[in-house]
Amino acid sequence: MSSRRNTASGVLAAIAAIAASEALAALLDLRESPVLAVGQSVIRLTPGALAEAIIGVVGQADKPLAIGGVVLAIVGLGALVGHWWSAHRLRSFLLVGVLVVLASAAVLSRPYGTAAGVFASVAAGVVVLGVLQLLLRDNSEDSADLSRRSFLRTFAVLTVATVFIGAAGQVLASRHRRRQAVERVRGSLRLPKRTSSAPAGADLEIAGQGPWLTSNRDFYRIDTALSPPLIDPSQWSLRIHGMVDNELTLTYQDLLDRGLEDAWITICCVSNPVGGDLIGNTVWGGVRIDGILEEAGIQAGADALLSTSDDGWTCGTPLSALTDGRNALLALTMNGEPLPIVHGFPVRQVVPGLYGYVSATKWVVDWEVTRFADFEAYWTQRGWGERGPVKTESRIDVPSGAQPIETGTTTVAGVAWAQGVGIAGVEVRVDEGPWQKATLGAVPNVDTWVQWTYDWSATPGDHTIEARATNADGEPQTGVRADVLPDGATGYPGISVTVA
Repeated sequence: MSSRRNTASGVLAAIAAIAASEALAALLDLRESPVLAVGQSVIRLTPGALAEAIIGVVGQADKPLAIGGVVLAIVGLGALVGHWWSAHRLRSFLLVGVLVVLASAAVLSRPYGTAAGVFASVAAGVVVLGVLQLLLRDNSEDSADLSRRSFLRTFAVLTVATVFIGAAGQVLASRHRRRQAVERVRGSLRLPKRTSSAPAGADLEIAGQGPWLTSNRDFYRIDTALSPPLIDPSQWSLRIHGMVDNELTLTYQDLLDRGLEDAWITICCVSNPVGGDLIGNTVWGGVRIDGILEEAGIQAGADALLSTSDDGWTCGTPLSALTDGRNALLALTMNGEPLPIVHGFPVRQVVPGLYGYVSATKWVVDWEVTRFADFEAYWTQRGWGERGPVKTESRIDVPSGAQPIETGTTTVAGVAWAQGVGIAGVEVRVDEGPWQKATLGAVPNVDTWVQWTYDWSATPGDHTIEARATNADGEPQTGVRADVLPDGATGYPGISVTVA
């Protein structure tokens, strides 16, 4: 009985500590709570192959699962502290102390770590010890203070207090002063009004297929930020330095004064599996990167741009992809409105033809013109390729294969992409038969995906349908299967269908 009581007390103490630290973080208006800081440290220290395996399984649910994993680990360690409390008190104190030190170190390792964050970490440790002391003041069996009724009463009171503090923390977090201020500024921006409707003939409007234009709400999100940086545009700046003739510092207003250009661009994640949905297409508004780099003056020998996000994430981009005339942008708008916070507000990079991990820095605040030989960026340190050119790929969206289809003419449809080059054609085959030409939708440029459709005369039975694309340079999509590591998945997308 005593062992179960101690363990339960440790679990409650850990939950109370989490609630208290989150409430303090909201009250002190911290950009990250200790729990989020620990989660970011876990993400930073996770090996690349393991990170990719996790993304492959959970996709865009990685962030809540990461936070949930940290919480479960803290609760589990709290149970251990409680289990040791009566017989090994010093051991319990040492474990709590180690956890406080690790949490404080995680807080201070972040770009905006502060003493207030350390205070919240220490407070969490104090709460653990305080709750255990209240619940387990005396562990002798004949103690009146620790009668079963007294313990349950104290446990219930502390549980209610924990729920109250946790709820108050959530209310404070929902009214996060910094987030509210940034959202107000974002909503008040009066940027040039832009259309975000699909060009004529681009959306084939096939039942069951997603739209050609991806809405901001549905656009995929893959990044390492458990809590997106909150940046007031009036306080944002981009420092440009390194192997340049003229160091520059640009403000948000500087970018607006240069005038925004619109460009339809599809971007995709290197973690996108064959036939996957970590890809989206929209119209971005921003300032061309090549003009800015020309103004800075690139020195001989430089071949890379090391960009850094406000949260410390780094990205290496080939300079050749930023200066060859393609629509590489410092983007301020997405689908005609200011960037959503989770997609990089106030400014991010968008570079067609490269996977996001080597190009699409969100919340960008620093550019260093340099050489690939002189640095390793966040994901290249974890095993991904250095330059990340997008591969020619296609996807089948219709039919889904989930339900039997009827005999007769059936629409097979999907999308294909080869940003920076363009798609010349898409072919479809059934049961490894001959390749048949599909019909392509219209595109505004070579940087977007293209919808395609094929009419198949379906016959009864089980069938396998595959697709392949050919880019505008005449290079067909490869059928060789490869994993996303180190530089993107390959292989023909395929679905299995049953014709009734």
